[in-house]
Amino acid sequence: MAAHILVVDPDPAIRRLLELNLSSAGHHAASCLDAESALVLMDDSLPDMLLLEWDLPGQSGEALIRRLRAQARTRELPIIMVSGRIGEHDKILALESGADDYLGKPFNPRELLARMGAVLRRRIPHVSSETVQMAGLRLDPGTQRVIAGSRLLALGPVEFRLLNFLMHHPERVHTRSQLLDKVWGRHAVLDERTVDTHVGRLRNALQPSGHQEHIETVRGTGYRFVAWNARVDWSEVA
Repeated sequence: MAAHILVVDPDPAIRRLLELNLSSAGHHAASCLDAESALVLMDDSLPDMLLLEWDLPGQSGEALIRRLRAQARTRELPIIMVSGRIGEHDKILALESGADDYLGKPFNPRELLARMGAVLRRRIPHVSSETVQMAGLRLDPGTQRVIAGSRLLALGPVEFRLLNFLMHHPERVHTRSQLLDKVWGRHAVLDERTVDTHVGRLRNALQPSGHQEHIETVRGTGYRFVAWNARVDWSEVA
């Protein structure tokens, strides 16, 4: 699935090259030339991944990584440093600062995309294009289809993204605000009741195959996808 990528590099040719390759791979790309501009853009909308040069005007890329890792909102942001610094010491320092990966310039665009895919699958698996199968459901991000047995279920685009996220994080409870952030986009200006509405629609879409019970409401908290048997008689549990 498409990811939102922010490229931070002072070289306009590199920014254009990356934006072109990212767009060709199906991602959404934005770019800027320094750390301060990146912080402004991320304050408005947090990307799914940051591609970052070390040598930036003003604050360095390495310093920006440390700053992002020190903040709760950006602590888990996937970051790959794509830099002209190719020394072993620089690579180690960048990784110790919190970069998920390091690629020296000049780079092979295909290698960068492969490294990005590996980091995205590890950090935020719901943006992956890989099929996920669980509890008798098969969700294919590439074709935007959800299949239960031989039955094709009809899900709207928001319900598909919601189920995709929940199935990639089974058994974990997610608050309404977390779901707004992950499914609708960071800083989405929506009421939390929007989540309840779309969870209801998702359950209705899953009802023909009996999978609606796998979307569980956790009272006072939010929702989770129950990966196994949703019908548990707790009176029989010791």
